[in-house]
Amino acid sequence: MKIPSIKILDKYLIKQFLLTIFFGVLAFSLLFVIIDVMENLDDFIDQSVPYHIVLHYYLVFLPDMIKMMTPVAVLFGALFTVGKASNLSELTAIKASGISMYRFMAPFLVTTLFISIFSVYFAGYIVPMANQTKINIERKYLNKGYSNSGSNLFFQDSKTTIVNISYFDESSEQANKVSIEKFDSRNITNMLSRIDAAKLIFDTTKDDWTAYNGTQRTFDSTGQNLNYFNKKVIPNLHFTPEELIKKQIKPEEMNLAELSDLIHTQKISGNDPTSTLIEYYSRFSFPMASIIVVIFGLTISANKRKGTVAAQVGFNILATFIYLVFWKVSEAFGKNGALDPFLTAWFANFLFLAAALINLPRVKQ
Repeated sequence: MKIPSIKILDKYLIKQFLLTIFFGVLAFSLLFVIIDVMENLDDFIDQSVPYHIVLHYYLVFLPDMIKMMTPVAVLFGALFTVGKASNLSELTAIKASGISMYRFMAPFLVTTLFISIFSVYFAGYIVPMANQTKINIERKYLNKGYSNSGSNLFFQDSKTTIVNISYFDESSEQANKVSIEKFDSRNITNMLSRIDAAKLIFDTTKDDWTAYNGTQRTFDSTGQNLNYFNKKVIPNLHFTPEELIKKQIKPEEMNLAELSDLIHTQKISGNDPTSTLIEYYSRFSFPMASIIVVIFGLTISANKRKGTVAAQVGFNILATFIYLVFWKVSEAFGKNGALDPFLTAWFANFLFLAAALINLPRVKQ
């Protein structure tokens, strides 16, 4: 078999590779969308959600699925292209023409590198923007309280004031289950007062907060005084409802810049930034999984083996899902503090890259 010039060969391989990736991403993503539709269809019907809202929901649901399925589709594309070339004896002819397997793998690796770089931007900015819309639809039409319950906001409002809010209701601009602690500016460890209230409501006309149904404790050298109140204006609070909404945004809704700011805020306020750090590093490590699994897969399947292309692809897709399992397990250890956040996000990548590099010298030339 006559082999065309190396540039034509590269173009041919890249074209086949990209086409297979496209159909792989489309097929895998639609499969997960169908599964989600089957799970949530009753909720949409019960809440009488309009059809165009359901369609919009799944349009913004797709980016997250595309992010998750890209490594699988990239590996599938590489292995299908290589397997097809092997079965048609194209790979044998390429080797006979003097092209090494390392050179043969180059267009796959270069193409995947560009996909991985784009995936960092996609996962870091496009997916969070889509997630915001998705979560807003869930909150508005499916009554899933992403920002209306369990937020547990804890922040420093000023040098001498600490605020703790169980959750903030955006629609009524009402904070629920609130505690406000004030400390002595001359001795920050000395608490002067603490207010605990059932709710805190913002008055837009006066730009201040009013507490309802609570207690106020004041502390001095003689002990503490306890007073009950039904309604009490709390002066000198600097946060606004808009700031509380921003504080309640989940990490999956934040882009890379917002995650970086959140990590900085958590560090200076004394909160544990571990989970946010893992999410931040994962925005880089997971997109790079594409090139890692391609290196791993190509080193296994580049040699012509017994069995069908489907068997090889099935084996390597299984390896990809094993990668995802390692990634989730390391994430669990990281959130428990057993692993450094950076190592948590990159552990599966390092493991599979090591396996690929060990197997690389065994590739038949």
